[in-house]
Amino acid sequence: MAKKQAFGEEAQALKDAQRKMAKVIIASKNERGKYAYKEVMMDQSDVNEYIKNNKK
Repeated sequence: MAKKQAFGEEAQALKDAQRKMAKVIIASKNERGKYAYKEVMMDQSDVNEYIKNNKK
């Protein structure tokens, strides 16, 4: 059997609720020589831009 397909605002709301997320971990070395890690959860489509902006 085929599923009912929703159109309009209802369909867009369902689609937005099911977005793909990614966990990004960026390591940086602090002044004492130890590594610090920063974790961020974000949309999968924005990961490359975020990494590019936060590289040191």
